[in-house]
Amino acid sequence: MGKIIFYEDRNFQGRHYECNTDCADLSPYFSRCNSIRVENDWWVGYERPNYMGYQYVLSKGEYPDYQRWMGFNDNIGSCRTYPYSSSNSYKMRIYERPDFGGQMTEFMDDCPSVYDRFRYRDIHSCNVMDGYWTFYEHPNYMGRQYFMRPGEYRRFSDWGSSCSSVGSFRRMMHF
Repeated sequence: MGKIIFYEDRNFQGRHYECNTDCADLSPYFSRCNSIRVENDWWVGYERPNYMGYQYVLSKGEYPDYQRWMGFNDNIGSCRTYPYSSSNSYKMRIYERPDFGGQMTEFMDDCPSVYDRFRYRDIHSCNVMDGYWTFYEHPNYMGRQYFMRPGEYRRFSDWGSSCSSVGSFRRMMHF
């Protein structure tokens, strides 16, 4: 069973809340979040309640301030857990057009720069067949994050983005 601890202040200080299951609304437990300790499993923190807003993919470890999880602010409104999988099977198809149209490319490994690899950054749809993945707004795994679990994403809004630009992506492995 996963476990994550949210702290109101930096460096694991102040009021805190321990969570071991999905929570659609964390607002009753703390007013702000400035540090997080992930004891096990993968977690996705969301800026707002009901799994909305910016997404933060968190692996096991300590995050003494919100910049360490690439946070844009000190708001965490909801969270979901995803058990760590030791499976070596990762497979994803990306498409240049919505509804799986246009050119398709299949991946089984990380991509630190979508532009360097393809000379474009737009990914309009995606089919994740195996494994969990993270899309990043910028190259080298920086910027806004989008958690991708197995399933079909017919347009970029399906994974929570407001635009089709993806700078990099990687498999969610134990790193």
